[in-house]
Amino acid sequence: QVQLVESGGGLVQAGDSLRLSCAASGRTLHMGWFRQAPEKEREFVAAISWSGSSINYSDSVKSRFTISRDNAKNTVYLQMNSLKREDTAVYYCTADRVWRSVPINPTYWGRGTQVTVSS
Repeated sequence: QVQLVESGGGLVQAGDSLRLSCAASGRTLHMGWFRQAPEKEREFVAAISWSGSSINYSDSVKSRFTISRDNAKNTVYLQMNSLKREDTAVYYCTADRVWRSVPINPTYWGRGTQVTVSS
């Protein structure tokens, strides 16, 4: 069983930066981040393969967000720069045994961490 615990969310102003972390228990898997804004569907943000050799981003965050991982710590990070109000959402860490550049129904999910961006 894999458990994912996110941290690092908070309240920031537009233009600020924030780094989310996701600590995973169990084996090393392909990881990702999704987010869900109020009254909107959950959407893909970024994904990274277990080795870190494959990475993908949604168009809405490309060039502003960076996903990375430290397998020694079994932790995945999401560095978010130039934050916008529309980035406000609950951010979820995901993990899966199968690599997809855009994960489809990942097997494992964290409980989420709130990111709020004020103008």
